[in-house]
Amino acid sequence: MNSTEKSIEFSANPKSLGIIYAEESGRGLTHPFFILILNAFKQEAEARGYDITFIHPAVIKDSTACEEYCRKSHLGGVCLVCVDFDLPGVRALVESDIPCVTVDHMFRHVPAVLSDNETGVQKLVEYAISRGHTRIAFVHGHNNSIVTRTRIRQFHNVMSYHNLPVPEEYIREGLYDDIGLTRNIVRELLTLPDRPTCILLPDDISYLGAQDAARELGLRIPTDIAFAGYDCIPLTQTLEPRLTTIRQSTDEMGTTAAQMLIELVEKPGRVKRFPRILPVELVAGGTL
Repeated sequence: MNSTEKSIEFSANPKSLGIIYAEESGRGLTHPFFILILNAFKQEAEARGYDITFIHPAVIKDSTACEEYCRKSHLGGVCLVCVDFDLPGVRALVESDIPCVTVDHMFRHVPAVLSDNETGVQKLVEYAISRGHTRIAFVHGHNNSIVTRTRIRQFHNVMSYHNLPVPEEYIREGLYDDIGLTRNIVRELLTLPDRPTCILLPDDISYLGAQDAARELGLRIPTDIAFAGYDCIPLTQTLEPRLTTIRQSTDEMGTTAAQMLIELVEKPGRVKRFPRILPVELVAGGTL
């Protein structure tokens, strides 16, 4: 099929948008963070007259299947929300002429929507320092994403700025949304000879595991050990003590992603492809 034929087939039904969403925890559309982004995307797209199609995760593993699926389904564009961005099908899709927008990831020449992770981590670390903590550990998510790499780099930057040491054993790689793994990692950190007094977690859900580990060791939160999360999901704001965290603008992330994608569909070649970095907010709770 030549490029002209592709263009004709591709533009047959621009009023349908695809979503690639394949988060790894198994929560699917019950995920307390991503569902807010997806819902905002859906509402904005439908308000603009667009239908939504979820693309089956199996097709993104093949270097050609994902692009072929999008063309046969006559999708006007695709939003990639939570997925392994290194998969062959994903790479082929974003390199094709099909309009794409990513959330929390950046490809060259592909518009992206991200939270200001640098400011988020800076706010958490500086707030912990202001509360008297100098031994701060960081349990981060898998480091194959721009979000994780940005957070790790900024953690080191802020600690260095304040001339605070970061022992190698204080930096631990976990997984996002993995309660069990976080419980084990936090337990190990809390049994170190010179244990941290504050632990930053990869996300809010991980706090459930961290909380269990502290209680199993007879430690009080925040008197004996302090925690901070990331995302500000409603669940952890109902726990006692309430989690200190960073609120990401999930509604704005979803709405902005839909607006950017629709603009790409309706104004091809005239859209600036710079990433949109959205602000974050520190939410002080009782865990730090």
